[in-house]
Amino acid sequence: MKKLKNYHAQVWDEPLAMQLGVSGRRGAILPTIEAEIVQRVGTAQDLIPAALRRKSLPELPEMSEFEVQRHYLHLSQQTMGMMGISLFGTCTMKYNPRVNERLVYQHNVTELNPHQPVETLQGVLEVINKFDHLLRELSGLDRFVFQAGGGADAAYTQVCITRSYHASRGELAQRNEIITTSQAHPCNPATAAAAGFKVITLPLEADGFPSVEALRAVVSNRTAALMVNNPDDVGIYNPNIAEWVKIVHEAGGLCFYDHANFNGVMTRLRAADLGFDACMYMLHKTFGGPKGGGGPAVGAYGCNKKLIPFLPGPLVEEDANGSYYLQENPNSIIGTVREFWGNVPVVIRAYAWTRAMGIEGLRDAANISVLANNYMEKRLMKIKGISIGFPDMKKRRLEMTRYGLGELTKETGVSTIDVQNRMTDFGVDAYWLSHEPWFVPEPFTPEAGELWSIEDIDYWIDVLEHVCNEARTNPELVKTAPHNQVVHKLDGTNLDDPEKWATTWKAYRRKYKKDTP
Repeated sequence: MKKLKNYHAQVWDEPLAMQLGVSGRRGAILPTIEAEIVQRVGTAQDLIPAALRRKSLPELPEMSEFEVQRHYLHLSQQTMGMMGISLFGTCTMKYNPRVNERLVYQHNVTELNPHQPVETLQGVLEVINKFDHLLRELSGLDRFVFQAGGGADAAYTQVCITRSYHASRGELAQRNEIITTSQAHPCNPATAAAAGFKVITLPLEADGFPSVEALRAVVSNRTAALMVNNPDDVGIYNPNIAEWVKIVHEAGGLCFYDHANFNGVMTRLRAADLGFDACMYMLHKTFGGPKGGGGPAVGAYGCNKKLIPFLPGPLVEEDANGSYYLQENPNSIIGTVREFWGNVPVVIRAYAWTRAMGIEGLRDAANISVLANNYMEKRLMKIKGISIGFPDMKKRRLEMTRYGLGELTKETGVSTIDVQNRMTDFGVDAYWLSHEPWFVPEPFTPEAGELWSIEDIDYWIDVLEHVCNEARTNPELVKTAPHNQVVHKLDGTNLDDPEKWATTWKAYRRKYKKDTP
């Protein structure tokens, strides 16, 4: 056991920004406009239509520039984020290279407007086109678009295309079922249901995935599509996946590969080689873009030739002279799934990251991810009270594994959430639990990826082992954690009471009777 850090988070008694400020204080004082300029061009207010002008000043805090900077510096010091050790599973949290961040903050990216003349957008359209071709190589598919604002959006793109595809063949009324599994990411059944399909969910069996026989039993002429991720969050790769695709295709359905867990199989397999019609990649995770706070995000969606006519437009095309232009997809009836071409700065980050890694770098990253995960398994399984998901599956897991603390909870009453909270007291970010429903009692799902060093991984495991020991010797200490963080355990009594929710300053003042800042 290594010596654990004497960690204690920065603590500021920091009020809300709306509660700060003094009347009349300013961050910058603009010069008075000369009378001659006003006479010639008018005031800034004259540029705003009368109907759109404010009747009263906005309720904003009046602060100096330094006060604003200090406020947000204090907030950043109270947030661990990726400053701790974050083995956050199912999301492939990884380092975002600073050079790519600097790149997308340049004015020639930040000041682009999609309404510009296309001849002034040649650089960014070239990046989109070239990254499309890079993903074609990694997937074996024939076309990628980047409109979707994340993995769930990409799944929704798939179900919309599924509707259009079957409608074009006169079979939509008949093909109203989408098949998924209970270990698929929830966005797959959720988007299928949102698009009006019936969802058939296959249960997992002792080896961690549904059987071929179970799939055959539900496939029929009503099957519209199969939507699965492989490997799943337990780290298990379905060895029968090619046969699954063949069964669905023979019944006339489409097959969609949710590649959220691509990190451990990069360069090792291609969606098209397994027979899939379409797949998606998480650019804001797997491909080095930042993830957090609900965005920014891109779910890169790719498909084979037969689905290209149904893709949302506009598509980036290259003419015979090597110039790029935007082409609406004339046959697509699904419209757009997001404005314009999607979140372009994330596409640029992902393109730069992929080019810098190269094929050898991507393969190294996948290998390191799998190696780190299996190293963690060896150590974690020596800790009393930890079990592994689907223990009957003896083959090695891929880039992540789902574990459970059910034995520890039964023995001590300490839950996985209690352990999660206590680990943050040692400078470790809270781990990911599991998508619902929980197949593994009291789950946790670490994923090291290629980012974290052996020292970081060992420290993370040391902290977990220490907390598990604390659960037996002093369970109340763990149950009441965190103790070294900005705030201690939150009172959750208001979480289900909409009369107490306050996600805006206006709601806060109304619900908590705050008449003045």
